[in-house]
Amino acid sequence: MWFMGKMTEGLTITGTGKKDYYKSLLPQIKALIEDENDLIAALANVSAALAYVFKWWWIGFYIVKEDQLVLGPFQGQIACSRIDFGRGVCGTAWKENRTIIVPDVEKFPGHIACSSLSKSEIVVPIHNRFGTVAGVLDVDSEYPEYFDATDADYLEETVKLLNRFF
Repeated sequence: MWFMGKMTEGLTITGTGKKDYYKSLLPQIKALIEDENDLIAALANVSAALAYVFKWWWIGFYIVKEDQLVLGPFQGQIACSRIDFGRGVCGTAWKENRTIIVPDVEKFPGHIACSSLSKSEIVVPIHNRFGTVAGVLDVDSEYPEYFDATDADYLEETVKLLNRFF
């Protein structure tokens, strides 16, 4: 992994649980992207870092382009490349400008099944400097009821580090 211009062997994660992992990872993500000025490079490394630590089924970014979310950097299986405003979990998070945790995707009205193996999901809006939703972070798990308020809090902190790119 390229880290502040130098190759590293990986991330150093300490602690025994999810909250500890996030606390350990956030400063490393900040350092990883602080000297970066390219959106795609930053999103790619953030998705890779989160995937490395948490081993989620799918993690990635969608970027607002006109009236759709367009697939950006991600880790995981092939994904839907475009999502309309208000459609699915990602489009709803964009429309409602809020983080959405879905314990069971089968019960979410209008869920877009990019993968039948996805069982739960969390989507976090990313804002530009004007406070407008400019993209979303989408994370899927193959386990139901996987995401909680801890994930929401720390993923919201993570995307705040990306606001300057939009």
